[in-house]
Amino acid sequence: MRAVWCGFALGVVWLQRQAVLPDTGAWCALILLGCTAAGVAVWGLRGGGAAAAAGVTGAAGAADAAGAALQREYERGFSHQLASRVWRDARMRRVAGWSAVWCAAICVGFGYAAVRAQTRLAVSLPHEWEGRDIEVVGTIKGLPTRDDKGARFLFDVDTNGARLAAFPRVIQLAWIARNAAAPRLEPGERWRLTVRLKRPHGNANFGVRDAEASLLARNVRATGYVSVPDHARRLTGHARGLAVLVDRWRAGLRARIDTVLADAPHRGIVVALAIGAQDEVSPADWQLMRGTGTSHLVAISGLHLGLVAGLTGWLAAAIWRRSGWLGRNWPLRLPAQLVGVTAGAMFAALHAALAGFNVPAQRALWMAALVALAFVGGRQLARSTVLAWALGLVLLVDPWAVVSAGFWLSFCAVGAILFAMSGRPRVRVPLASRHHEDEEGSAARPVSIRRLRVLAERLRSAAHAQFAVTVALAPLTAYWFAQIPLVGPLANAFAIPWVSLLVTPTVLAGVALPAPLDAFAWRAAHTLLDGLAAGLQLASGPRWTLWWLPQPNAWALAAAALGVLWCLAPRGWPLRWAAPLSWLPLLMPSASGALAEPSGAFRLTALDVGQGSSVLVQTAHHALLFDAGPGPESSHAGERVVVPFLRAQGVTTLDTLMISHADSDHAGGASAVFEAIEVRQLVAALAPDNPLWPKANQHGTQTLPCVAGQRWQWDGVEFAVLWPDVGALTGKANEHCCVLRVSTLPPTNASQAAAFVGANAPRFTALLTADIEAPTERALLARDPAMLRAQVLMVPHHGSKTSSTEPFLDSIDPSIALFQVGYENRFHHPNAGVFARYAARHIELGRSDRDGAVRVDVDPGARGEEGAALTLERYRDTQRRYWMEP
Repeated sequence: MRAVWCGFALGVVWLQRQAVLPDTGAWCALILLGCTAAGVAVWGLRGGGAAAAAGVTGAAGAADAAGAALQREYERGFSHQLASRVWRDARMRRVAGWSAVWCAAICVGFGYAAVRAQTRLAVSLPHEWEGRDIEVVGTIKGLPTRDDKGARFLFDVDTNGARLAAFPRVIQLAWIARNAAAPRLEPGERWRLTVRLKRPHGNANFGVRDAEASLLARNVRATGYVSVPDHARRLTGHARGLAVLVDRWRAGLRARIDTVLADAPHRGIVVALAIGAQDEVSPADWQLMRGTGTSHLVAISGLHLGLVAGLTGWLAAAIWRRSGWLGRNWPLRLPAQLVGVTAGAMFAALHAALAGFNVPAQRALWMAALVALAFVGGRQLARSTVLAWALGLVLLVDPWAVVSAGFWLSFCAVGAILFAMSGRPRVRVPLASRHHEDEEGSAARPVSIRRLRVLAERLRSAAHAQFAVTVALAPLTAYWFAQIPLVGPLANAFAIPWVSLLVTPTVLAGVALPAPLDAFAWRAAHTLLDGLAAGLQLASGPRWTLWWLPQPNAWALAAAALGVLWCLAPRGWPLRWAAPLSWLPLLMPSASGALAEPSGAFRLTALDVGQGSSVLVQTAHHALLFDAGPGPESSHAGERVVVPFLRAQGVTTLDTLMISHADSDHAGGASAVFEAIEVRQLVAALAPDNPLWPKANQHGTQTLPCVAGQRWQWDGVEFAVLWPDVGALTGKANEHCCVLRVSTLPPTNASQAAAFVGANAPRFTALLTADIEAPTERALLARDPAMLRAQVLMVPHHGSKTSSTEPFLDSIDPSIALFQVGYENRFHHPNAGVFARYAARHIELGRSDRDGAVRVDVDPGARGEEGAALTLERYRDTQRRYWMEP
């Protein structure tokens, strides 16, 4: 079954990498391939086994028909050749059979995931219903989250509460606090709401997590907000069911913890360890734990669940064995071991429900349940078999688990431990030596020595397991988080036992105890977390302890995975010391993220930050970020999109951060950039009292106002500021936006000219215009229309009707125009007339709401039929997945 479940998992992973779901032809091919593979598997395994048995029997001279035939052949002098041929044929048939098993399992996994995906995607909000007020009736699902802006929650719509037969069953809503605070929402409550919805849509950027995949995994087929809060009505009655009871229990526990700990700094960690909800963990705690590689301890992980379930099982078995103290003989009726295993599995299920059944908890729960069932049935399963069954069952329940980091980190960590520990024999003191030592009358000393040896062996095993996990998860950490905490092993060696043996049991004691005793437990847990934070602060140390890496591509990950297996192989495996050489590709940027090295080329990436703007300009050795997207006052795009994108591209230092003006959709994310990325220079059109100036000074960043006439060159690329003029920034912010021109420089000598298409190669220019409007466009035209000519244009003011005048576009005459707009944004950008104005000029258009991030490579030295000075790449074209909107 290990091969079956592993093949099934490969099929599920394969489906989640597809750009489109299979059509009728693909389904026919898949079914034909699966049936053929199943037939070959039956032929190979049955026939191969029979042939092998016949060969063994014949060689041994058994009395059955096949053995007798081989015996006669032996007597004739042909037995050796016949036996060799039989064994060869048997091996070939078994290899073919097992290969066919893998192939059939992959087809089944692919087909199963495809059916689930087609069923889920069949129900979506129609386009014509987007942006309309809709009245829905339903119940609060899961745990709502609250902050100072309001509440966010899942809403389970009644089938008879919508006016559309195929209306999405689960929608994600925000209740924005305006004139009055959002009401307290409890799981299972019934409400009648007036909402405004849109289809599930997420920001799509290179190297950044796909939000649409997460929405699909939770079966959220529409998102929106409560548009008329005054008309919202709480209805009588509650939803029923086990899931609702669990959610209400979790909500009650969170309320109790919030009451006890109030504004305590680590209250969010206590909540996370108690009920698995991580939304209340403070940014400071997240930053500390991510920097030390201990953020996995915040979740109710498989490690916590396994330790607590084991402790529960041991306690239940101990009480059961001592039932004689109560005048009972329970162990005579039911073995204590059976009671302990059953109690541990049941508590694991309870704890997983408390955690919201996240992927690590599901994995640990299935493994505990399988071990318990095997023990009850009197069987013993290999640990790898248990892990394979857990893998298959997790994906059977949720095929989209593979798109989350928790799935890969959890299963790879357990797999690495099993692989690394499989070749390590346990050191035991022979029983004869114990008797010999006891007979000599020196029992006390040998017992102490034996205990020390056992303790030392356990410490070595724990250290080896920690080493295996650290090595195995390093490539995955680089892929998912673009970082490797160098102090991770040291920090985890302290944090794992501290949290698992002290903090988690104390938190769970508070869950089990009634009020007011629970308050003592949770305050004690918070005190322990204070000690943990102090220890992690000491371990975090200087900046170099956190190693930032560009997001690796598939080939780099494959090479690193081979290196992990090579490094963790049993002792005696050849050249294990050379395994780290296979990790060198992790240090190199991927092909999609790498920039052409020659001087004179640059790359412009217009990020998808929703309704806002952020553009990264890279030369061979420098990087400039033009605007930083919205901040905490809106969508947190600076923290969610801009910073992860920069890290995934390997940009750890920005030579210049240019903030065009003070509007929050352009400048709001700058604070997040300052906190995460080293910024050498801030150039901005901001008022003197703007808080970004002291923020930059606090981080040691050089500051400079954005003024027309500023020029500099990087790697054969010229940067020039065209607007605003010198003087006080008065009037609307849009009137004094920074306008930046980025141009390639012509070759200055014969050797450089040879690298270009011709010695008289034209200059290629990109024009970044921020939110300028018609008056600024006219002012720029009055100065020098020639300086505005550009092949790439960042459309002014997101395509607003107040910008992109006809004379301005005629002067620029762009080949590519990029709109940075939010999906179904409330400003209705881009304006339909303005968009038609660009389309009528046959300009290549890119829109962040439809295309995601758009990347333009400008390379005057490109040659050949496929080489071009301008190349355009749309994220939703090259990185397309079947759940993305067409």
